[in-house]
Amino acid sequence: MFKVTPNPPETDTVSPYASADSKKLHEAADRALDHYLNSPQDTPIRKPSTMFVIAPDIDTESLLAHACESLASASVMASDFATFVDGPQRSMVLGIQQVIMLADLAVNRALDNLDPQV
Repeated sequence: MFKVTPNPPETDTVSPYASADSKKLHEAADRALDHYLNSPQDTPIRKPSTMFVIAPDIDTESLLAHACESLASASVMASDFATFVDGPQRSMVLGIQQVIMLADLAVNRALDNLDPQV
C-alpha cells in the first residue's frame, strides 16, 4: 500500500535579526527570559555571625593544641560531675567522659603526627 505524504512545509530563511524591529524584539524577549528564569534566589544570602570566629590564618598546630586543652577540661568536668550523680545517670556521664577522652587521644595523636617528637 502506497501512502501519499505531503511535502514538508517550506521554511522561512529570514533571520530574526534581519530588521531593526525584529532585533529589538528579540533582545527584549531575551531580557524578559533572563529576568524571570535567571532571577536571584528569593531567600537572602545568610551571613554568619562573627561573634565567635576563628581567625583563618591560625596554624593547624595551634588549633589542635587548643582543641586538646578544651577536651581535657571537658573530660575533667564530666568526671567531677559524675561524682554528684548516681545510678544510670552516672554511667551516662562516665560514658560521655570516655568519648571526650577518646577525642582527646585522637587530637593528641594528630598533634604528634604534625610535630613528631624525635
